Amino acid sequence: MKFIVKILLLSLSCLAGVATAAEKPNIIYILADDLGYGDVHALNPEHGKIATPKMDQLAADGMVFTDAHSNSSVCTPTRYGVLTGRYSWCTKKQSGVLFGFDQPLIKPDRLTVPAFLKEQGYKTAMIGKWHLGLGLKTPAGKPASGQKAAVNGVDWDARITGGPFDLGFDYWYGTAASLDMPPYIWIENDRFIGECTTTKAFHRKGPAHADFEAIDVLPEIGKKSAEYIQKQKADEPFFMYIALTSPHAPIIPTDEWKGKSELGTYGDFVMNTDAVVGVIAEAVDAAGLTENTMIIVTSDNGCSKVADIDALKKQGHFPNAHYRGSKSDLWDGGHRVPFIVRWPAGIKAGSTSDELICLTDLMATSAELAGAKLPDTAGVDSVSFAPALKGEAIESIRKGVIHHSVGGQFAYREGKWKLLLTKGSGGWTKEPMADNSPAQLYDMEADPGETTNLYKTNPEVFARLLAQLESDVKRGRSTAGKDLSNDAQVNFSKGFKK
Repeated sequence: MKFIVKILLLSLSCLAGVATAAEKPNIIYILADDLGYGDVHALNPEHGKIATPKMDQLAADGMVFTDAHSNSSVCTPTRYGVLTGRYSWCTKKQSGVLFGFDQPLIKPDRLTVPAFLKEQGYKTAMIGKWHLGLGLKTPAGKPASGQKAAVNGVDWDARITGGPFDLGFDYWYGTAASLDMPPYIWIENDRFIGECTTTKAFHRKGPAHADFEAIDVLPEIGKKSAEYIQKQKADEPFFMYIALTSPHAPIIPTDEWKGKSELGTYGDFVMNTDAVVGVIAEAVDAAGLTENTMIIVTSDNGCSKVADIDALKKQGHFPNAHYRGSKSDLWDGGHRVPFIVRWPAGIKAGSTSDELICLTDLMATSAELAGAKLPDTAGVDSVSFAPALKGEAIESIRKGVIHHSVGGQFAYREGKWKLLLTKGSGGWTKEPMADNSPAQLYDMEADPGETTNLYKTNPEVFARLLAQLESDVKRGRSTAGKDLSNDAQVNFSKGFKK
């Protein structure tokens, strides 16, 4: 009798464990590369001329955030923010991006989203582009970095340190950086798959594996992601970070998609990207994991000028919708991004949120969904958007969102107001200003295209936002909590003089 009771108790215990695990949603975070807000047709129906049926369906089945922003208007710093919940300007890398051979930007003691979720019982995997630096070694055993490594190569047999496999991911299959940056070779976990024995140039010339072709990478990311999803079990929560390499340059749609958009190669590549998003979503459905799997689709910044934005506009397609600027800029075209969330168990289909959110918010949101609490020193620029998924207001512990350009200039958004500490875009867009004001202030509700500078007419608003920006920078965090130190001195107002 005692034996039977023990068996029953054990069975109940196991069932309780399954129920607990099932309450935690699987999280699949798909980060496109240079996909503009207006590139997704559902978000830009009037001036979006590229068909994106897979992303449109996810939007119809879930929620669209209309005021979501990447924490930077370029690649590397945004990815840092996504995975750490911390603004990247807190680090020593305060402008520009890393390259394929550069050393790691995320310090080994910095808590990441996958490391935290692993502590909560999640399996964790990354498929795709890293672009946050790797601990590569030269053939002489010294740290590799920069163009010298691109010329001299690295030790292709050495263990790769400081990458996804060391920062919380149980599995990684992907590339070191963008497909216009060597080395051109696949990496699995902490090892190169083979070695680079030749040289190729998909923009920048550098070491390449003989069989590596950039055009194969996007479909391979979709395939590997689907394979991983198909192996998952309903009672074991998992987190996937899928970092696509598209539609970033080189703009190379596969043969199947060439000519499909009738808008040129970029339009074809966006359709190709949409199809891969569909492969991932369909894998979730085929595995019977739809109900409790949260799929997020977003982008690391706005559409790039490499897409030939002017030519697309002449054909009626506005890749950054009606927002001013593009990738690299402080104007919203540089960092307002698509943000679509499908989660049948937790989101009403066809819903919309106009809450202001940032890509740094993944960490705090994941913690809330997992029923866990973050350490005070982690996710210091992260606020959970979980309430918005239920149609509730976000009770933010952050007064506003900080925007950052490729050149290291700052902007600050609080409610409808947006301050820019620069005379122009802060990035690669060169447009003459209507006046000679030293900075910019916009009412984003009345003027989402940022056309009327209110700097001179609203000095008290400008002063308040500037003081809040300065406070956040000096405190080393934008959320409530104890003050922290930045990794290096931050000049938030460079170039600005009253």
